Amino acid sequence: MSEVLVLVDEVDGAVRKPTYELLTIAKRLGEPSAVFIGGAEAADAAVEAVKKYGAEKVYVVDDSEIKGYLVAPKAEVLAQLVEQASPAAVLVPSSVDGREIAGRLAIKIGSGLITDATDVQPGDDGPVTTQSVFAGNYTVQAKVTKGTPIIAVKPNAAAPEETAGAGAVEKFTPTISDAARKAKIVASQPRQASGRPELTEAAIVVSGGRGTGGNFDPIEGLADSLGAAVGASRAVVDSGWKPHSFQIGQTGKVVSPQLYIASGISGAIQHRAGMQTSKTIVAVNKDEEAPIFELVDFGVVGDLHTVLPAATEEINKRKG
Repeated sequence: MSEVLVLVDEVDGAVRKPTYELLTIAKRLGEPSAVFIGGAEAADAAVEAVKKYGAEKVYVVDDSEIKGYLVAPKAEVLAQLVEQASPAAVLVPSSVDGREIAGRLAIKIGSGLITDATDVQPGDDGPVTTQSVFAGNYTVQAKVTKGTPIIAVKPNAAAPEETAGAGAVEKFTPTISDAARKAKIVASQPRQASGRPELTEAAIVVSGGRGTGGNFDPIEGLADSLGAAVGASRAVVDSGWKPHSFQIGQTGKVVSPQLYIASGISGAIQHRAGMQTSKTIVAVNKDEEAPIFELVDFGVVGDLHTVLPAATEEINKRKG
């Protein structure tokens, strides 16, 4: 059975949930092999974490020589591993960094690339992906027809399944070219912690639009009762009510949670492109003719400032 390389998504040594989802998908396609690029002090914990989700092998790459650079060195690491292991596929998280790594890798090894996959299944001659295209108007199935399939998978594309793997560690020392060291981070500012899940990874997202009038208290109250992330439409960001990091849509972030609650959002095509692959969509809007109702699984015609606090109260009551 051929290896399937999975790039470990980690922050300060802590493995993030999309990695476990990718390992679960990798098990469908072949033998999961995790690729951890990080500090030596965090490697042991990362190996134990990915073993629980089926990693049969873990390639450990010490990042001391490439730390602080942008993503080009990571693409070179994966390219050299592809040459060594001849995997059946390479899976990376469909994040900003992940998509750039995947694109650079595809060019380096001359392979086809699929991004923003919402599902990956084995096919007769390679993995078959599901994607939402043309601003969410169509759902298509696709496969790579040249080289090693490189697939960037959206968070929440699979439910992580705990299945113990061997977790055999293989230390890998890549050769990083000078060209990959052209861009280096010289300053960074840590993101302020909100206590809520990362927007693109959250299983539940509660979003607010122009209908909030700038008052996000009902949105945040419902989100906190559900353990959800908070998002916003472009109208909210353009009005200065929330920063761009909250924006969901064609010019913002793309999310695919299990549950998406759109509150006071009309449902313009640009917003729909950023959330249409959500598994269940609920909308709350005073305008019964709002386009968002064409898309939803459940719709509530009403004022979000009344509906959301009532829902929050009931949820908290049931939680005790």
